[in-house]
Amino acid sequence: MGSSVDFIYWLDPDMSHKILMCLDDPSDLVRVSCVSRSWRHYVIRNGLCKQLCLRMFPQLSRASYVVELNKNGAKEPEVGSSYSMEWQALEKDHRVYAYLARACTSFAIVDCIGETIGASSTDNFPEESIDNTLEARDNIGGRASYWSSKGQKNPDVPETLTYKLDCSICVVTEISVHPFQAFFQPGLPIYSAKSVRIKMGHPNPSLDVSADEKYVWTYISPEFPMAQENQLQKFKLPEPVLCIGGILQIELLGRIQRQEMDNLFYICVSHVKVVGRPLSPAFTVEIREPSSGAFVLKCDQLAKCPAQPAFSIESRAISPDDYIQRRLRDVRQIVTMLRENVVEVVEEDDWDEDDEVEDFEEAYAL
Repeated sequence: MGSSVDFIYWLDPDMSHKILMCLDDPSDLVRVSCVSRSWRHYVIRNGLCKQLCLRMFPQLSRASYVVELNKNGAKEPEVGSSYSMEWQALEKDHRVYAYLARACTSFAIVDCIGETIGASSTDNFPEESIDNTLEARDNIGGRASYWSSKGQKNPDVPETLTYKLDCSICVVTEISVHPFQAFFQPGLPIYSAKSVRIKMGHPNPSLDVSADEKYVWTYISPEFPMAQENQLQKFKLPEPVLCIGGILQIELLGRIQRQEMDNLFYICVSHVKVVGRPLSPAFTVEIREPSSGAFVLKCDQLAKCPAQPAFSIESRAISPDDYIQRRLRDVRQIVTMLRENVVEVVEEDDWDEDDEVEDFEEAYAL
């Protein structure tokens, strides 16, 4: 140990920087900062954790500054302390970005869709609304469950499906789309698109904007070809993307299938899934300049998210309340089907839907 050499002092600073920037694992960079006081100061002074995060997610380049909501173990400078304001800011950035880098690789992988926002068009609302795409099944109680666009003579007319993710900051890795096969039509046609493209961004708070300017897109994926097959098709992004703002839109480009009864082209989707790592409540964002996408990154290390998913990504992680609402929706669809087909039974038994729903809620109360 007495004859060991600290390369940070012996090598040119640029060479030391290049060596340490070869580390692409956040844990390794944190370990480097624990080797000695001089190494820790070097990592903090050069903002290596922030540079690692920027290399992993270029979207972070729009972060104006970071805020710590709860300082977990961070010391407040005492009166007469030698710490400068600049050093305090560097230490804060080190803590936040080191935690962010670890969160982006270790937080739970789940289906990130929180709720639907809307579709560019819907053929029969609400029976064929975008809400049906949250359900993995394409058949509920004998009734088809899917979203359908309006028919078009031009097969090049695109469609969009817009969703709000579970949180305002989320690492998205892949999107899956299941085209709908009309099992009730002759020939069992599959109404897929020719290709899909993914957009991510945040709402535009300006009031005087058109529908096309309602959102500011900070990421647009390449186009992915879609097969005309009745299966959940995965579209893996070239690199994981940090969705800042929590809005994701799926563009469905090109139409393949005509409907026999009206000879128009349609696109139909039975299910959509967005796979990634929600970073809230440990991290939140505040959009400061919607036009440029500039935002403030807020970190709360006391609100740690679980490292392991509570539910498999193959079955969407939903809360008990969401589960009950889904099951109630299933009951209502079955009720509608029964009323259309066996109305006389309902009249004889004086069956009441509201009473049945109340019984269902009590049975599934958690």
